[in-house]
Amino acid sequence: MARKGGGLVYSTDGGTMCPGCLRPRPECVCRDRSRPRGDGVVRVSRETKGRKGAGVTLVTGLPLPESELKAFAKRLKARCGVGGAVKDGVIELQGDQRDKLLPLLEAEGFPAKRAGG
Repeated sequence: MARKGGGLVYSTDGGTMCPGCLRPRPECVCRDRSRPRGDGVVRVSRETKGRKGAGVTLVTGLPLPESELKAFAKRLKARCGVGGAVKDGVIELQGDQRDKLLPLLEAEGFPAKRAGG
């Protein structure tokens, strides 16, 4: 079944495209770029997919805007003593940091849960 409206979804020049204004996501003008709130629970999980066996800890569901999320990620990285990044609203920390992160997140006032195995 053909899609109605069509349009460009991804461009190698600009990355993911907004379906509304057909501009790259960072340049979107058609909607508020604030992060969706989700269910209010911050989930801490571990993942190795696409990383050649190297594990990372993922922190998802933080109800913070992008600039505050980056600053918060910087504090978490410093407290755990590891490197990491913020990608698409998800904080990635190197290694298995789940046991360290849960008390840190709860101390900051975020209801946190250990997700996955």
